[in-house]
Amino acid sequence: MKRLMTSAAALAMAAGAVQAGGIERANNDYGFLFTQNDQLQLGFSHVMPELLGKYTPELTAAGGGENSTGNMAKDYTNYTFAYKNDLNEKLTLGLFVNNPYGAASEYTQGVYAGLVADWDSDQVSIVGKYRITDRVSVFAGARYVESQADITIPDLLVRSSVGRNAQGLGAQAQALGAEAAAAGAAGDLATAQALGAQAAALGAQAQGLGAAAQDFGTSMEFNAQGRRVGDWGAILGVAYEIPDIALRVALSWHSEIEHNFGTSESIAGLGIDADNGETKVKMPQVVALDFQSGIAPGTLVFGQIKWTEWSKWEVSTPEYENVTGGAITGFDSDGTTWKLGVGRAFNEDLSGFAQVTYEAQNGDVVSRLAPRDGIVSLGIGGQYKMDNLTWRGGLEYAWIGDAEDASGVKFESNTALGAGISLTVDF
Repeated sequence: MKRLMTSAAALAMAAGAVQAGGIERANNDYGFLFTQNDQLQLGFSHVMPELLGKYTPELTAAGGGENSTGNMAKDYTNYTFAYKNDLNEKLTLGLFVNNPYGAASEYTQGVYAGLVADWDSDQVSIVGKYRITDRVSVFAGARYVESQADITIPDLLVRSSVGRNAQGLGAQAQALGAEAAAAGAAGDLATAQALGAQAAALGAQAQGLGAAAQDFGTSMEFNAQGRRVGDWGAILGVAYEIPDIALRVALSWHSEIEHNFGTSESIAGLGIDADNGETKVKMPQVVALDFQSGIAPGTLVFGQIKWTEWSKWEVSTPEYENVTGGAITGFDSDGTTWKLGVGRAFNEDLSGFAQVTYEAQNGDVVSRLAPRDGIVSLGIGGQYKMDNLTWRGGLEYAWIGDAEDASGVKFESNTALGAGISLTVDF
């Protein structure tokens, strides 16, 4: 039971880490700090999503008759490294290295063809755990996250966004003009003059953007590169254990991390070629409750409830926002992910597990770069111990929640398959 207890979370993580929530791909397993002996762990997982959408009839016609987006989600691979050292009976030091966030989107069919986005992240975390009593422990540390992002948005999508912004600016200019006229009629000439100047400026901007949107002689493809940047965040946690029944409950918190990317942007049709912009993106804070408990000899139940503040994650580059009036991408709602599993020790060397992951649909209009709403997945796997080596492996199959983007494209009946393997060495 004790061996199963300390490896239950590691077993579950070996299932492949099918993406759940925002652009998350991996997280730290703080249960590793509670394992026996000094340990080193290496892990590898590969995820194969199948994520397709169906265009509306209008978009199908605009895209040359293609009614499907094709599979817009690329396969991805994660690598993990973890090391723990018991400095004494009370103090443990842990090191975690992984790929916490990521996105790899590429549309190859229809009106969205040419829309490409990549987000890559690497994370290093150093965490210390202090055992206050036999049952109560606290842990704290810091994590350093480096990220880099690139995006290309095809001509037609940018053109339509610029056109909508021009219409909106024109409506604002008309409203200001009406207010200026009313102020002039009331004898408030200073206010009328100020409002008239604002209306004229907005009108000129609207006219310029509208004309550009109608000029098909030059491309309005948008390209942006966010140069690699690294920033620090905090980690705090507390755990309660009852070893006799293999019970452990742990509450952990990750602070928000704000990246400030140096950004290059270009839209040839608008004469934009900027290389000195700054784009602020907030990586979300996270609160997680992990638990496990023995329910019979050789058997335990384990799970997690995790809340992530994805509503603060938004990518809005300066030039793009100026000409379209909006962000490139973002999430409207926070995410809560639930996991529940059971582990079973078949003998001293062989164990297995099964787990279910659930994230509810929230009904939001989704981003084209992450067109999913909720998830349900099933993972199975096992571990085999050979002297001081422990091999773990697993598979996870996910049913991705149906979603619809702002253009009415429906993403339905999509799935993902993940596989993972890890090796742990006891010292």
